[in-house]
Amino acid sequence: MSNIVIGIEGLVGAGKTSICRKLIQKIPNTVLLNGGNLYRAVVYAMMQNGKKIEELRNQGKSLDIKEMMDLFKIEIKIENNETIIYINGKKADEEALQSKEASLAVSAVAEVANNKNLFKFAKGLINDLKGNYNVIVSGRSLMKIYPDSDYHFFITASLDERVKRKLIQYGNNESEKEIRDNIVKRDILQEKSGFYEYSSITKEIDVTNCKSVEESTNLVLGEIKLPEMA
Repeated sequence: MSNIVIGIEGLVGAGKTSICRKLIQKIPNTVLLNGGNLYRAVVYAMMQNGKKIEELRNQGKSLDIKEMMDLFKIEIKIENNETIIYINGKKADEEALQSKEASLAVSAVAEVANNKNLFKFAKGLINDLKGNYNVIVSGRSLMKIYPDSDYHFFITASLDERVKRKLIQYGNNESEKEIRDNIVKRDILQEKSGFYEYSSITKEIDVTNCKSVEESTNLVLGEIKLPEMA
């Protein structure tokens, strides 16, 4: 039986990454390709090399993300059934990639960057992984990258719930107002970039009332027909 590809997107702070990581524990022979972290690594590397958000935005369509990926020697490796990002031979720091600064920069850059070559690279990577594994892909514009996905889910939650979850994630380092403003700003940028568009196979999963990652994950899992069950 052939392996399947599951695309998972979602609103900022809805918990899609946590759901993805739980899914690879529940679906046999599965790897997680965190496309969002790949994009974040490119933007993070550029910021570390002195680029500011407005400079990146002003480069517009000339900013080829795949070209930047090659320039900064950004590589993908599989460790513990999850793709891990390396920048110039060093494992990327997850906390740094997920920081507020990196998140805002990614949302701003994504609105204007040229993703054509990156999408082509990502499609080839998914095909390679699918030869040996079921593949869960987390990121944005997934149906443009891989229109042959077997499943595509969009994870949603209320703004209040997303703010609450981010407050837990950031601890006392951010106020509720700062987090709310940041989420709203990123929502606007993501929508402008066309990242909140649904395809004909997209299934929306609202996790607002879920009390745990386990509960959220089971909502998604209930929509999937696994290969061995087909």
